Amino acid sequence: MENFQKTNVCFHMKKKPDMIKIQELARCAGVSIATVSRVFNHHPNIRPELRQRVFEAAREHGYQPRLSLKQKNVVIITPYNAVWPVQGCVDMILMALTQELPRRGFRLEILPVNNRERLGEIQFCAAVAIGAEPADFADWPGRFPVPLVILDRDGKPKPSHVFHVRSDEAQGMRLAIAHLHESGCRKIGCIIHGDPGAGNAALRHAAILRALETRKLPCDDSLVLFSGAGDERYVELIGKLLKRGVDALFCPGGNAGIIALHAFSLYGRRVPEDVSLIASEQTSFSQYTVPPLTTISPDYPTMAAATADAIEAHLSGDTPPARTVLPYGLLKRESVVLPQTPARRRT
Repeated sequence: MENFQKTNVCFHMKKKPDMIKIQELARCAGVSIATVSRVFNHHPNIRPELRQRVFEAAREHGYQPRLSLKQKNVVIITPYNAVWPVQGCVDMILMALTQELPRRGFRLEILPVNNRERLGEIQFCAAVAIGAEPADFADWPGRFPVPLVILDRDGKPKPSHVFHVRSDEAQGMRLAIAHLHESGCRKIGCIIHGDPGAGNAALRHAAILRALETRKLPCDDSLVLFSGAGDERYVELIGKLLKRGVDALFCPGGNAGIIALHAFSLYGRRVPEDVSLIASEQTSFSQYTVPPLTTISPDYPTMAAATADAIEAHLSGDTPPARTVLPYGLLKRESVVLPQTPARRRT
């Protein structure tokens, strides 16, 4: 067992963080140098209280380890439940990560978020959480010294080894609304996946209202709706928007476009002759629907590259940006009416 006795060196250590050595940290924590090394290499056979003791001493004295580049296991933490339609986004982010990170020499392990306690039993040099709320990882600094990249969510730029890579929600919402307006649409309905204040829903809601108001288009809560979790309410909500006389529908979130096409067929409406439609990109079928779906799409390959860059920089002792915000792209297809199209049929 380790002998937990602080020596006087701890009370006189006033050096700058980059001058503190592992030997001094070991004396402060009352452990061996080998134990400190195992803790910061996340060895599974370290008792939790011992790990916590070393972390606390490191934070107290500003010790920043240079993590080994030889240990290249990265854990990708995914949502536990496959919630549609957002699961499509998770799948595409995961696909980009599994292409980019192995290309950089990293080995991957996929771990559902409800099983993240297993992190204490495995060795890894970094973790990536897809679509996780930053509050769910508030305990990360006290548990793990390795970098964590949270994808598709925003958060505070602290602690120093937690990073955020996300798409620019405001820019993406403006992009979609602008394309519909410039194509001649004058009453745009929107269904935002999720609940008010949850995840990116609040950001998208505020951005959509600003984009509509800027273009002097109708913008009230009867036209901009929330779907809640899952896809059960889309048909009902689309029916309400059609009764409001919308000539376009924008559905940010997952693969809601296929649900919208189904709903329009139930209500006897044609796309784009009666209603234009923009949804979030789902690469497996967006371009193959009838008509092919116009979509907005995060830059998934660049998100994966930014994630790998942050991990590599931190492991090398550099300081990557705390936040990386990337623009959406617009994929123009036939589900949005062209400006020269004759007046739509009204029913």
